[in-house]
Amino acid sequence: MKHLRCTPALLAPLLAFLLGGQLGGCAMSGRAGPVAEVVDDATITAGVRAAIDGDQSLTVSDLGVDTRQGVVQLSGFVGSADSVAAAASVARTVKGVRSVRNDLRLK
Repeated sequence: MKHLRCTPALLAPLLAFLLGGQLGGCAMSGRAGPVAEVVDDATITAGVRAAIDGDQSLTVSDLGVDTRQGVVQLSGFVGSADSVAAAASVARTVKGVRSVRNDLRLK
């Protein structure tokens, strides 16, 4: 039986192939794709909802919170114009919120 002898000329392409696959996999796992955005948007939505619900000075009925790429859209009904502005202000304090579209209406 003959043994294959490892020489630098044989070893270099083999290592390049193995490491290239590993490094390529690392690069792909670091990319943020659409799935990452959905998770982040869901987290932002939950944070905004919790922040508004937790603010004792705000009374919002039928609160709708929709987030896309960090842009939050608020919908629902409030009792005063001050509450419209306050809800948007509270939403802006949540980490990850890039901007707020305020579609809250007076009831």
